Amino acid sequence: MIPPGMWPPVRGGAGSARTPWWQQEGMISRVLAVAGVGVTLIGVVMLLVLAAQAGFFGEVPRVVAGVVFSAVLVGVGVRVFGRAGGRVGGISLAATGIAGAYLDVVAVTAIYGWLHSVVGLGVALAVAAGGVGLAMRWQSQPLAVLVVAGAAVLSPFVTSELVLLAFLIVLQLTCVPVQLARDWPLLHVVRTVPVAFATLVAIAVAAVGDPAAGRVYWLLTAAVAIALIGLVGGVLVVRKRSGDIVAALAFALSAVPLLAAPALFERHSAALVAGIYAAVLLAVAALSMVPKLRELVRIPKSIALVAAIAGAFALLEACLGVTRVSTLPIALFLAALCFLGVAGQQRSRVTAAFGAAYTMVGVMAYFVTVTPEALATQPIAQERMGISTALGAVLALAVIATGVWCARRLPGMTRGSTDESTLFVVASIAGLYAVTAATVSIGIATGATDGFIIGHSAATIIWMAAATAALLFGLRKLSRSAAVAKLALGSGLLVTAAALAKLFLFDLATLDGLVRVAAFLIVGVLLLLAGTRYARAFAEAGAPKRNPDDAPTS
Repeated sequence: MIPPGMWPPVRGGAGSARTPWWQQEGMISRVLAVAGVGVTLIGVVMLLVLAAQAGFFGEVPRVVAGVVFSAVLVGVGVRVFGRAGGRVGGISLAATGIAGAYLDVVAVTAIYGWLHSVVGLGVALAVAAGGVGLAMRWQSQPLAVLVVAGAAVLSPFVTSELVLLAFLIVLQLTCVPVQLARDWPLLHVVRTVPVAFATLVAIAVAAVGDPAAGRVYWLLTAAVAIALIGLVGGVLVVRKRSGDIVAALAFALSAVPLLAAPALFERHSAALVAGIYAAVLLAVAALSMVPKLRELVRIPKSIALVAAIAGAFALLEACLGVTRVSTLPIALFLAALCFLGVAGQQRSRVTAAFGAAYTMVGVMAYFVTVTPEALATQPIAQERMGISTALGAVLALAVIATGVWCARRLPGMTRGSTDESTLFVVASIAGLYAVTAATVSIGIATGATDGFIIGHSAATIIWMAAATAALLFGLRKLSRSAAVAKLALGSGLLVTAAALAKLFLFDLATLDGLVRVAAFLIVGVLLLLAGTRYARAFAEAGAPKRNPDDAPTS
């Protein structure tokens, strides 16, 4: 089906909604024209390839016949276009001729070797530029689309070597100036989809095989070229037309081959490729956040968003490449910390979403090693936990604190609301787990015989100390901010209950000797302090205020 608006309307009254389909000359002529373009170009491919395989004619007659045939089609198309009712036919004939000429250039370069690859690409660029130039002159998106689509779709039947990617990149590059002058969304699609798909297929084939090093680097070069053309073209087009979403999607598609390119390399080289690409993409996204640079480079918001998403994926690839199972959470939490910090400073929901995503992936990676069973069982803990899990837990605490700060700064978060209360409850539970993991990991990392036990004792004490601090903070805010006081007191009581439950249900059965005594004494003292201050604060709040005028007289 021809997309609406692709062809100009055919004048006349026979194309109304009530007219029988066989009398709708506009629709039928367009369908026949597109079918004619496709069938004719297939014939050109057969002339260039199948005839060569079967040994029909000679190389020179086949190429000359293709060139002459293409030239005649373009000439007839130009002549027909100038006549009344000849727009559809002229576009179809010219598009077929130009696409056929492009296929001729591909054949003489890739099959017959008559032209050096550089010369062949230059000639192909000239042919494609002539085709899209004619489309701009005729103000015809269909002509540009048919030229590019015909050449791109049928070029793989002429050659499947690396030179094919080069010819498809030429088509992608040729259309960028056209997009600056014309709002032709379908041209974005046909200039990007073929080259991105062909490169992905080539990368997939090379990844499962054993390609030569030269081929791998040429594929990487092709992926870089596609991504660069997509980025530059997308920025230029969206600057001119801010509402051009298709241009941003075309940039997103052009970024995919380079995201897949690390699969061609061994682990550390793959991480280097992904890391460099992530740095470039995230830098592009960050440019739109810095006021002075934003005015200078003028990166459109849609392009910055796509760059941020692709950069986040590339960064994840880099993290996976440079870490092991035990150190992966460290890299993920560091990335989450950066995203959440920027999100809080810029009040950006999108950046916060990236930070939340990295946090969740980091938590899942951390749970692979530090499971509840590992925390509760000394032999498993001593086998799995150590300095890397301790560092991961400390970073997790930093992520929790930064995440709470970021969430409270985002638009829509109301102080004292249910959402804020839920945020603090979740953060408290996650913080308790991270503190326990950190203290136990540090205790085991010291190499002490009782490191596991000492770590759990320290965790209980820290739980209760944090609860006491939250209660004292809430009591101080009691007369100033009821909402903050309520939140702090609720969190403190929740952590107090958790600390007491751990003390009696786990520590009492697991700890022994002076470690258990110390845990009970310190937790008890903190409870007495919290209880005393809690009672005094509410007594002071409930006492009537003394008026200075009511002082007794002597």
